[in-house]
Order: sequence, then C-alpha cells, then structure tokens
Amino acid sequence: MKKIFLIIFLFSLPILLLAQSINEDEAAIQSYQSGDYQKASVLLETLFTKTKNDTYFSLYFDALLKSKQYETAEKVAKKLIRQNPGAYQYEIALAKTYKEEGQQENAAKTFNHVIDNLPKDETVIRELANDLYQIEEYDLAVKVFLQGRKLLGNNQLFTYELVSIYRYKKDKDMLVQEYLNALSVNPLILLRAETTFSSLFEGNADYLILQNALLKRIQKEPQNETYAKLLIWQYLQQQQYDMVLVQLIAQDKRIKDDGTILFDYARIFSTNKAYATAIKAYDYLLSKGKDNPYYLPSRLALVDASYQEMLQGKAEEKEIMAIAGQYDAILNEYGKNTGTLFALRKWANIQAYYLHHLEKAEVALETALKIPGVSDAETGDIKLELADIYVFNNEPWEAVLLYGQVAKSLENQNTGNDAKYRLARLSFFQGNFTYAKSQADVLKASTSQLIANDALNLSLLLSDHLETATDTLALKLYASAELLQFRNLSSAAISKLDSISVRYPQNGLADDILMSKSRIYIQTKDFEKAASLLKELIAHPQKNNWTDDALFILAGLYEEKLNQPEEAKVLYQRLITDFPGSMFTAEARKHFRKLRGDNIES
Repeated sequence: MKKIFLIIFLFSLPILLLAQSINEDEAAIQSYQSGDYQKASVLLETLFTKTKNDTYFSLYFDALLKSKQYETAEKVAKKLIRQNPGAYQYEIALAKTYKEEGQQENAAKTFNHVIDNLPKDETVIRELANDLYQIEEYDLAVKVFLQGRKLLGNNQLFTYELVSIYRYKKDKDMLVQEYLNALSVNPLILLRAETTFSSLFEGNADYLILQNALLKRIQKEPQNETYAKLLIWQYLQQQQYDMVLVQLIAQDKRIKDDGTILFDYARIFSTNKAYATAIKAYDYLLSKGKDNPYYLPSRLALVDASYQEMLQGKAEEKEIMAIAGQYDAILNEYGKNTGTLFALRKWANIQAYYLHHLEKAEVALETALKIPGVSDAETGDIKLELADIYVFNNEPWEAVLLYGQVAKSLENQNTGNDAKYRLARLSFFQGNFTYAKSQADVLKASTSQLIANDALNLSLLLSDHLETATDTLALKLYASAELLQFRNLSSAAISKLDSISVRYPQNGLADDILMSKSRIYIQTKDFEKAASLLKELIAHPQKNNWTDDALFILAGLYEEKLNQPEEAKVLYQRLITDFPGSMFTAEARKHFRKLRGDNIES
C-alpha cells in the first residue's frame, strides 16, 4: 500500500510543481498590474531566478524602477552583465537605471558602450534599436541603425525604420534625406514618399527643405528621373505651376515622351485655374507637330483654356470673337465629328451666351445631335444645352420637349434628374409654381448633391412665398427677373428685381433678391457690389435659406477676387461651425485649412 502511495505521489509531483508555478506567475502579474511594484518585484525576482526567462526579467526590472529600488536594480544589472558578457539587454537596463536616478553621464556612457560594441548581426541590431525605441530613446535608436549600416556595409538597410522614427519626431530634414537616399535605388517608393511628405509638411517652408535637397541631388545625379518626378510634385504642392512646366518640358525632352505626361499636367493646370501655364503647355505640345497624338486634343484644350482665362476678367467682344474664330478654324479643318464635338459645343455656347447669335447656336447643336457615334450620355448633355438655348430664345415649348426626352431616356441618372430640374426651373420662370414645386420636392432626394440642393432651394422659395397674394405677385416678378438673367440680360434683370420692392413693398423676398443680384454682379465681374450685397444678406438677424450659400460665395470672393484671405478664413470658419450639414461645409473646410497654412493634398 505504501509502495502504491509513493508511486502516485511521484507521478503527481510535476503536476503539483506546475500548479505552484502557475500560481506564482499569476500572483506576480496581478501584483504588477495592480501597481504593487514592491511586491511584484519580489515575486518576479523568484520567477526570473528559477527560469532565467528574459520576459520575467523585463517585468522584474521595470518593477524595481517603478518602486524606485535603484540600488537593487543597479546591482542586479551589473551582476547579469558580468555573468552574460555581450548580452546587451542587461547593459540597456543598467543605462536605464542611471537615467532614472538622474546619472545622465553614466547613462550616456553605458548606452554608447552598447552601440560602440554592436555585433555585425542585422537581427540583433534591429532588436536593440527596437528596445531603445520602446524606452523612448529615439536618437539612440537612430544611432544604432546608422551604426548598423556602417558595420554591414549597406546604406539601404533600415530605411523604413528610420523613416518611421524621423516621421514620429517630425525631423523633416532627416526624413527628406532618408527618402532621397532610398529613392536613389528604389523608385517604387516614390508614391509612399509623396504621401508621407504631404501628411507631415505644414507649408511652403517645409517644401523648401525638400526642394533644396532635391536640387542638390539632381546636380549629382541629373539622369535620376525619380528625383525629377519628386521635384515636379513638390512644385505642384506649392502651386508654382510655371516651375512645374519648366521641369516637365525638360523631362519630356530628356525621356523623349510622346506628350502624355505633359498633357495630363496641362489639364491639372486648367483645373487649378492656372490657365496661362496651361496655354504654354498646350503650345509646347502643338510644337511637336500634327503627327503627335496629342496635337488635336491640345489644340482644343488650348482654345478652351484661353476661353476660361478670358472669363476670369471682363471679356471684350473682340476677345470672344477671336476664341470663337479659333473653334471655327478647328471645325473647318477637321470637320464636325466625335473628335471635334467639344469644339462644336463650345462654339455654340459662345454664339448663344456671348455673341447672341441664337440661331447659329441652335443649328450647331442640332448638327451635333446628328453626328454618328455620340454616346447616349453625351447626346443627353447636348439636348440639355439646346433646350437651354430654346429657353434663352423664348421658345419654351421646344425646350419642354427636349427636357422631357432626356428625363425619360436617362431616368434615374444624374443627367435625367438634371433635365427634370431644368423643366421645373422653366415652369418657375413661366409662373407655373404648383408644377415647379411638385417637381422640386421629388428632386430633393436626388443622388447629385448639386441638383438636390438646387431643388431644395427652389422648393423652399416657393413654399415661403405662396401664402399671400402679395408674395405670389412679387414672386412672379422675381421669376421673370431670373429668366432675364438666365438669358444673360443682366441690366434688365437688375431693374426687374429692383422694381419688386417698389410695386410690392410688403413682400418677403428681400433675401432672395439680395442673393439673385449678388450672382448677377459676380457674373458681370463687379465683385465689390456682389460682396456688399452678400454681407447685407449674412448680417440679417435670422438665418435664412441663403445664409450658408452667401457665406461660401462671399468667402470665395474674399479669397480669390478681393485678396482678403483673413476675411475669407473667418467666413469659412463660421460656415463650418454654424452649418455643419451644408453641402458647402466639406469644401469650406478645405479652403479654411489651406488659408490657415495646413497642407492640402492636390
């Protein structure tokens, strides 16, 4: 019986010992986590002594430091260093102890001793640098990686680790140098570099760091296309479009490109309203000759950029006629086909809205509809343009027919919804307010935010001003003024709007009239008058249907036309704060951040 008991006891002993070990481990961890570091240090010392496991050592040593047992910690670390020469983790522990005690000189000596005796082992180097990073010794971690590069004879090692540290420290100079070093052999990380710079850089001063570093590198490696691409990118971030073009032309000649890169950037210039630079770019592309695949697209785009540049100021009739003549020349040379459809539509627009040759515009767009190969979507757009000209030419029934065709053929698409909105707007112009409101109410749920917002404004306008006979009569005058403005008869529209308060002094359209007149003055380039009216509208004691629109438009005038960026910033901030649900809020936030000096992705 005793023999059996002895056998059972011997078999049970490992299980009992294991259970005891688990209990000790749980007790130590629980003490550490609860903040009882004095008790935890005692329990963890026992576990480390038994197991020699470095995980227990890390916790044990941390418990000693947190309970300020510096003398014990120093003795333990020194003993382990003697017992384990070359085991850097114990030297790091000693240096950390010195640092906690305030012995900065001893800490520095110990840290440097570890770094000076780095083994020629990439894994150990990474582990050591990571340990230093974990204890927030970022400069020392950098030093380890740089020393590791020397030992291993490879300047491309540890790039991502160093980039991560420089980015965390916001050390922009070293971040730039590290990326340029990596890009010299690995162009595939260019996009990653651009993304990092754009997220960290805060203004032109930061981009100047990159620019100066790049120019030095390019002097040494003039054939490095990755550096050239990055230089183009940084000029673009600073909106130095002429400098972008200089670099692009040099690159185009160097790599003998067919113009693809330059054509894409020319469109970026136009999108950013840098029309003068875009025109220069298209001129260069045209110099490649008629056999170049971008010759005709560049010729078309050049005329459009000239047209857009002209519209930035007060367009003279002779300038408008010159633009129309350039489109005409393209159509005469290349004919009317899908490749020149853009020119034909633009020519019709100029004839209708600026030269008042309505019949010519109608004929041009009717011709465009007969061109073979035009897509359904583009056909819908052309029909809307033609219908607008019918309205412009006082042919409403023809317009109704085309709006209806597009609404039916492209139902549930943005173009179809746009046709429905224009039909509602025409009904409004004609004084058919009931039908106009019913259509506007449906379109408030449109997937296009612009259409939905326009429909909402029309619906609210009609809801607010159909309750009394006076307002209804005033609204008819307002609608006829809107039609006059649609037909580009600005003076007549202003006179009509001014007559409303004279004929119906008790009308409730004051805010709507201010908004309408401000838009007319913007269109006629009288920005000061427009700003004055918008300020009056915003200053009304109660918010109205137009307040968020007025804030956004006025902020844009201050920013882009009146050179008052601080005023613009105040208005954008007010829009963001007071109208968080406005369709303009997201765009206002971008403009506000740009004016504040934040970096905005281009």
